[in-house]
Amino acid sequence: MDELAEKYLPKDKRVRMLTLMAVDILAVWFASFLGLFVRFDMNIGRIPPEYSAAAGRYLPLYILATIVIFFLFHMYATMWSVAGIREVTHIVAACVMASILQIAGMTMLDCRVPRSFYLISFVALCGSAIVIRLSYRIMTTVFRKGPDKHEAKRIMVVGAGTSGTIILREMTTSKFVDGYVVCFVDDDKNKAGKYLNGVPIAGKREDIPRLVEKYAIDEIYIAMPSASAKDRKEIIEICRECPCGLKILPGIYQLLNGEVSVDKLRKVEIEDLLGREPIRVNLDEILGYVRDKVILVTGGGGSIGSELCRQIAGHQPKQLIVFDVYENNAYDLQQELKEKYPELNLVVLIGSVRNTHRMETVFEKYRPEIVYHAAAHKHVPLMEDSPNEAIKNNVFGTYKTAKAADKYGAKRFVLISTDKAVNPTNIMGASKRMCEMVIQMMNTRSKTDFVAVRFGNVLGSNGSVIPLFKKQIEQGGPVTVTHKDIIRYFMTIPEAVSLVLQAGAYAKGGEIFVLDMGEPVKIYDLAKNLIRLSGYKPGEDIQIVFTGLRPGEKLYEELLMDEEGLQETPNKLIHIGKPIEFDMEEFVKQLERLYEVANLDSEAIRGEVKRIVPTYQPRVLN
Repeated sequence: MDELAEKYLPKDKRVRMLTLMAVDILAVWFASFLGLFVRFDMNIGRIPPEYSAAAGRYLPLYILATIVIFFLFHMYATMWSVAGIREVTHIVAACVMASILQIAGMTMLDCRVPRSFYLISFVALCGSAIVIRLSYRIMTTVFRKGPDKHEAKRIMVVGAGTSGTIILREMTTSKFVDGYVVCFVDDDKNKAGKYLNGVPIAGKREDIPRLVEKYAIDEIYIAMPSASAKDRKEIIEICRECPCGLKILPGIYQLLNGEVSVDKLRKVEIEDLLGREPIRVNLDEILGYVRDKVILVTGGGGSIGSELCRQIAGHQPKQLIVFDVYENNAYDLQQELKEKYPELNLVVLIGSVRNTHRMETVFEKYRPEIVYHAAAHKHVPLMEDSPNEAIKNNVFGTYKTAKAADKYGAKRFVLISTDKAVNPTNIMGASKRMCEMVIQMMNTRSKTDFVAVRFGNVLGSNGSVIPLFKKQIEQGGPVTVTHKDIIRYFMTIPEAVSLVLQAGAYAKGGEIFVLDMGEPVKIYDLAKNLIRLSGYKPGEDIQIVFTGLRPGEKLYEELLMDEEGLQETPNKLIHIGKPIEFDMEEFVKQLERLYEVANLDSEAIRGEVKRIVPTYQPRVLN
């Protein structure tokens, strides 16, 4: 609450309402008096006694009727400290209604007064009600101590529409904002050269660099929530070349929900530069199949697993089981879900998918109907140094979980896979390819529908490149990139989860679902963009250092092997790869041998993997 409200206004809302009613009663009396006083040239002595008596006789009814009308128009329940044009129109409408009743009542009671009395009384009542209710806002606007313009940030707002106007108004009235708007930018030709609440609309998007220098801008706010991803990307590309901070209003839903405000502005993230609209699916339709089902999410505390749990929790599952080996993540997710979904039947279990007895115990007790298998070791360089652990956890963790799902009658099993499974050059990718083979094999031998979901790098997930770059920038650099030409496909966590959930809905068994993620992105470009978005110049303020490809790393990732075809789904951005045929009986025997070698922590593990996955080509560093 503002200091003025804290100092002068009653804290109890009932006391405030009664105080406002008392002031309104005085306003009604004042309006009646003024109706005669002004009519007779502001000379009390010239007012005929019969008119004074008539006005006085009706005054109690006038007061009662006005208070009732004001109450019905919510004039004692409105937050007048943030009132605007809409609230003023309510005041006028209420006063019109009160004046109509005044005319009708005085006519019926034969209280004769000059006709001008009614008009003057209406104007006086309307003006008094507006002044009374807007006085707090007027005081906060007039007497608010604004930011010191010598120290406060100078801000440019891109977008002189509704969102930009609301942000300007909030920055003008709020004491919590350390900055002031010095200019707007908008591509609308009709707005060029005009002023918005005293602030000039100084140019179009191509003028931003010139205006940043002219107005000595410290920070740019992009307030265009309804703009397309392409337009936002183009504007961001222009802005990030300027030596100033950059924030953006997230999206159109903020505008539709009336949530446009300074605190909704966020720093521009790297996903704003992907240059494509995010993948959207009808989650209500897709998640219909999880309602009233028992759902198990392995690796539920990880980046993908936890987002799966959040999405599922909001769609009335019969029971949600979060299974993870890492207790801290599981605990944090448990507290979050309990707070947000208090009615959710939530079970959080600690354990490893490598433990056969533990997995069988969980399936036997809870009988999950749908399983999302997100538990895995995923860090490529670490798995190159510990290949046996990658095989134990990824391959045999998947195998044991899949067999438990089959044994205890799960309806669907969805494996989280990766584009690194295609022509793998590292143990992690090869292990994921074997997980896909396990799924294909199990699908032919079980009533459970087994499917895999394959996607690229996930922005913001644990261990991904973006958090690493941000940390390096915060430390002053350098930012490390393994190779100047390395490229990757990227998607956001919500997109990844949408694909997983949609795969569960489409699943018939044996498919590998693949998301169309658009064009791949150069990691070097990501590094440069992130440095600029942080307010620095790459190569000058923050250096970029090339460290060389890491063990098992390749320059580019593929989403499908050459042998796999593409089949469309109802969602045109999601495809199904045709399963590759292999000898499943021989595969079972190979898994038995692989299990022995992995548990011996043998150096022969890569040779065994190569025999099972012919497309595995380990990359040897020079």
